[in-house]
Amino acid sequence: MDFTLITFICLFFYNGITYIINLLMNIVIPPIAIILLFFFLPPYLLVKYFISTTIKPVLSKNVAGKVILITGASSGIGKQLAIEYARRGACLALVARREKKLESVAHSTTLIGCQDVFIMCADVSNPEHCKLCIEETIKYYGRLDHLVNNAGIAPVSMFEYCPDVTNYVQAMDTNFWGSVYCTYNAIPHLKKSKGRIIGIASSAGWLATPRISIYSASKAAVISFYETLRVEIGNDVGITIVTPGLIESEMTQGKFLSREGRLRVDPEMRDTEISLMPIMPAKECARAIVKSACQGDDYVAQPPWIRPTLFWRVFWPEILDWCNRILLVPGPGQPETDTLSKKIFDLFPGVDRYLHPGTIHFPEHKGDAEEIFAYYH
Repeated sequence: MDFTLITFICLFFYNGITYIINLLMNIVIPPIAIILLFFFLPPYLLVKYFISTTIKPVLSKNVAGKVILITGASSGIGKQLAIEYARRGACLALVARREKKLESVAHSTTLIGCQDVFIMCADVSNPEHCKLCIEETIKYYGRLDHLVNNAGIAPVSMFEYCPDVTNYVQAMDTNFWGSVYCTYNAIPHLKKSKGRIIGIASSAGWLATPRISIYSASKAAVISFYETLRVEIGNDVGITIVTPGLIESEMTQGKFLSREGRLRVDPEMRDTEISLMPIMPAKECARAIVKSACQGDDYVAQPPWIRPTLFWRVFWPEILDWCNRILLVPGPGQPETDTLSKKIFDLFPGVDRYLHPGTIHFPEHKGDAEEIFAYYH
């Protein structure tokens, strides 16, 4: 028989079998998924809730004397995480770019009984800095128990308005690669201590919110990275993925990465992006994160009401996109801050006092972030 004919017959049968298998899976998998969703999801969630509220609190691990490394520890969630871990008697290694702010946080932790605190000035977007931070922590303490990857920056602008998209590279370098670099260097030490990684992602990783497309992409990458890593090393190292909503921080104070690639404070853009959404105090968020990490939770969403938005994203994506487009996208030819949500916000002057912590508001001063934060802090 001709070789070409034999090859054709083999390919025909191979493609036919592949087609039949895919056809069967297309017929069988969807109804099975629906059955599981409606009949097994409710009892699964009930059992999970029972375990998280009764068994896990009893088995919660004590972090007194444990070594905790926190990146982005100079402000916001990172600062409050340092204070919460210190309150529980942990030893701290704090990492950020601003030395004076780190020293202030370190001083605050010692006042509430921190056993020991070690600070390092570093930029997590630099792989050598990340490697050095892990090495110096091990050299100082001899071990590592929790790695908290919290450092992040947020570009805020309609994507099409950006004059040079490479201005946003530093956001991915800090938010995603910073977590990857620190995690890579920490894994051998965390395996020895049976430790835990706490990855601070964001609910923006699943919520399609206008003006933060690059930030959302970086946080979605963090979530996927840690979910996959949990499958790979979960028997040796625990991983808690945190997806905060709007939390009291320098970001909610209006500190954003501008279109030009500079960190700036922009109160008007902050009000446009946040409008009437409530902001959770960083102290409460940090307390919930540390509690969940000690209990060994896989996920933490704060505030708790942000969790259902994931279900909205799965089951009603078109409706969610439509709402965000109507509320948060300016009309054709309109300024970026001319949105319906901002107009509604402006109709109720003073209401932000009840929805937002007082610490997020400066006098209406727009400009270079470091200069403004140095002045008002």
